[in-house]
Amino acid sequence: MLYIGLDDTDTLRTPGTGQLARGIAAMLAEDYQRHECRISGVVRQQLFYDPRVPYTKNNSSACIMLTNVSETGNEQAQRAEECLIQAIGERVRTFMQAHFQPGSDPGLCVSTVAPLAFTAFGRRAQRELVTQAEARNLAIEHGALLEGLGGTEDGVIGALAAVGLAASGEDGRYILVGRSRELTGLQPIAALLKAGIAEVQTVEGMPVSEGLVLTDRLRPARRHGQPIAIVAWSEEHGGCWLPLKLD
Repeated sequence: MLYIGLDDTDTLRTPGTGQLARGIAAMLAEDYQRHECRISGVVRQQLFYDPRVPYTKNNSSACIMLTNVSETGNEQAQRAEECLIQAIGERVRTFMQAHFQPGSDPGLCVSTVAPLAFTAFGRRAQRELVTQAEARNLAIEHGALLEGLGGTEDGVIGALAAVGLAASGEDGRYILVGRSRELTGLQPIAALLKAGIAEVQTVEGMPVSEGLVLTDRLRPARRHGQPIAIVAWSEEHGGCWLPLKLD
């Protein structure tokens, strides 16, 4: 898995980090298709709400996840993978710099490793103040690419947190996975599964296999490393399941 974490890429009057992340994902899917790269999803994470944190609107980060970066096994394949990862990192950096918004403080993290220390840092970034120095030291320790691309470079904090939280498999919600964003209106459970949702569940964790789901703005949660649509029953629209947005 290759993780690409982004944060603090926008201002109040410009498109958000999520939109930028989806644009990057589309670019990578097209540019590296011949390398059998597959976008397994883009996940949004909610970070710390606090007046001491200089965020725009929601203080959210995003992580793009790629699988099957290249074949592995022998030394030659590993070198090829390293070159490909460097190329992807440079491509994302160039894209972000081209879309830089004056007043933003973007950060980028690219890593094939996501140790528990990254996840622990991400959890802390959701509930307390953390620093650039902590993020940079962790990245150096574990060999991850982490850099600021403008402004104060505070985005490195959320970028590293995004990687750690996405890698945990138990945080955030998908803003892109499979063809789920193409779904509109009331759809049967089978349509969600066909579009790339792994499972439909109630908030209590009970599986849902029957009925219709109102799929407008469907944003499945990332749980157990999979996109899980969490729904609640509603009598509106003749009785259907409504998707919930969970952080």
